[in-house]
Amino acid sequence: MSTDTPVRSFRLAPMSPMILVLTLVLLALPVGFLIAVLAGARFHLATCVFVTAVYAWIWSRFRPTRFVVHEQAFEAIWPLKHRVISRSSISGARLLDQDALKQEIGWGIRVGACGLGGGFGWLWTKRRGIVHIYVSRTDRFVWIDCKNGRPWLITPEHPGDFVRVLLNG
Repeated sequence: MSTDTPVRSFRLAPMSPMILVLTLVLLALPVGFLIAVLAGARFHLATCVFVTAVYAWIWSRFRPTRFVVHEQAFEAIWPLKHRVISRSSISGARLLDQDALKQEIGWGIRVGACGLGGGFGWLWTKRRGIVHIYVSRTDRFVWIDCKNGRPWLITPEHPGDFVRVLLNG
């Protein structure tokens, strides 16, 4: 947003230990393919290039880098895109732990990218339908309800401060 001065910017929270381990394991895959290619296994070259391209796409188009609360809007920013939601269209925001999240959504199926740095995209849930999901942790979630749209589930750094700023300016 070029006209508003950000009230506050929050990075995507650091990965939880489980997501960090999964991310490191996944990042080892293209390295393993590259080592195989250097050892002479040419058929792994295409796999290495493909996996690396998918990872770059996930990191630049699915994994947001920060969430910005402007005077009139909430903005999610990725390296290659951004999404702006009017603050007047936000009906509420609250912190959720894992148990409260389970109560809110029931069970769900994630659609999008998962594992490499977190879970990003949509989450189809039994109780709430489709939810925008941009999480890098398995705890300290922020749930944002929108008046005319799907809810958002995010994990910004300093989630308590984020909710306070989003709701109170």
